[in-house]
Amino acid sequence: MPRAIRIYEAGGPDVMRLEEVAVPAPAVGEVQVEHTAIGLNYIDVYDRSGLYTKALPAGIGREAAGVVSAVGKRVRGFRVGDRVAYVLATPGTYSDLHNVAAERLVRIPAGVSDEHAAVLMLKGMTACYLLRHTYRVKRGDVIVVHAAAGGVGLLLSQWGKALGAIVIGIVGSEEKAKLAKKNGCKHVLVRGRDEIAASVKKLSKGLGAHVVYDAVGKDTFIESLDCLRKRGLLVIYGSASGPVPPFAVGELVKRGSLYVTRPTLFDYTADRAELQSMARETFAVVKKKAVKIQVHQRYKLADAAQAHRDLEARKTTGASVIVP
Repeated sequence: MPRAIRIYEAGGPDVMRLEEVAVPAPAVGEVQVEHTAIGLNYIDVYDRSGLYTKALPAGIGREAAGVVSAVGKRVRGFRVGDRVAYVLATPGTYSDLHNVAAERLVRIPAGVSDEHAAVLMLKGMTACYLLRHTYRVKRGDVIVVHAAAGGVGLLLSQWGKALGAIVIGIVGSEEKAKLAKKNGCKHVLVRGRDEIAASVKKLSKGLGAHVVYDAVGKDTFIESLDCLRKRGLLVIYGSASGPVPPFAVGELVKRGSLYVTRPTLFDYTADRAELQSMARETFAVVKKKAVKIQVHQRYKLADAAQAHRDLEARKTTGASVIVP
């Protein structure tokens, strides 16, 4: 019988339960996907802990790849046996089988593995919209990437370098610094060792960065503002340390007419045309080998709680997947 991780209350990793579940036939417009790889992301921690409010009980997990095992009525373009991947706004991918609206599925191109496809749906397309749409990075731009040795961080750093940017990575240890340096970062700053904002200004000839990509949130917000040049952009795309508290807009004025945005992937893939375009662009940069996917951790579905413990303890580097 198919299994899924379910949560009945918000809390720590131990609230996740592995249960056998009945999965109905796909409804009209749906496709049933048998998972081969499931992406592990910090947004899963937000869902589990209650930071993102939702009705309980609920599933967990946002991205996955697999094989079509059944097709509902009025579905065009997908057949049993097709390799597909997806990312959803509603959690539920920590499972063996999942019914998905066909309009949210994309085909996995030849030459891209299922594990890589699972990682690319959320982490890869996040890097895509951050670098190509939220701020269109161009040659010579100075960009700062927080958590540069993490799943999205490594993608941002590699892709940023491929676009000709000067990438300054921020990491939490010397070991992670070595990884970031090998993956696109021209300069790497270690938290606790380096004065972050002062170092960014020095490395950018006193001007500061054009854009800062910050998935940490509360603990790094002011520091990130201090890293920017006049009219620079702070992109907050995660809240690993908690959400940014309210702040006075005067903080932006006194640092040089700064901009701040809090984007989400789902606002950049709101319709099928946007989703397909973003997926094509993301898969293409991987197939060209400008960006290399690095899966450093693999967990069984039964070990999802340990995966979350490792993620929250910042023990992971690169991408992590759950293999059913």
